[in-house]
Amino acid sequence: MGVKARKASKKAIKKASSQFPNSDSKTASADFLPLEGGPREIPETKPLQNSATVLYVGRIPHGFYEKEMEAYFQQFGAIKRLRIARNKKTGKSKHFGFIEFENPQVAEVVADCMHNYLLFEHLLQVRLIPPEHVHPKLWRGFNYKFKPVDYVQIERKRHNKVRTLEEHKKLVEKIIKRDTKRRKRIEAAGIDYECPEIVGSGQSAPKKIKFDED
Repeated sequence: MGVKARKASKKAIKKASSQFPNSDSKTASADFLPLEGGPREIPETKPLQNSATVLYVGRIPHGFYEKEMEAYFQQFGAIKRLRIARNKKTGKSKHFGFIEFENPQVAEVVADCMHNYLLFEHLLQVRLIPPEHVHPKLWRGFNYKFKPVDYVQIERKRHNKVRTLEEHKKLVEKIIKRDTKRRKRIEAAGIDYECPEIVGSGQSAPKKIKFDED
């Protein structure tokens, strides 16, 4: 680069720098002026407080039911509500449930301490449920004591009930109809088998028949 070219480049640099005002000069732009009243203090952001009081408890072992859970978890703090999911027909536990504590800090401690806790060869799964995710019908009937239905007793009463003569005839007709279908399936399969006769189809009516009074 020649001497003339160097001089020309220096002039161009000076000309370009003169277009930007100095921050120390009185004619500085408003963007670089100091703030009025001194530097502003940034407010400290407080961490969000946990308000969740409901816990999900999964992998509950067999035999660890409402009374046992309440007696065990009361060592952490006061329990407000507790329920275990059960089958509507049999009343058996579905091995998961929910606990609500009165204090959110207690619920947080329980979630930290009892998650993956080994109990009766089961690793408990304990998690906090945010208040906005708690179903409104979660605690409906939580204190209801399930009474399992004795279907064997119901079937026994239905089978041993006193029937009229017409009801007895209908019952025998259904049995014979099922037996004839069974014999046809056996013959279609090519099996040589003599089905025994149904006892009671040609006999007199049994004792447990209610006759119509004239």
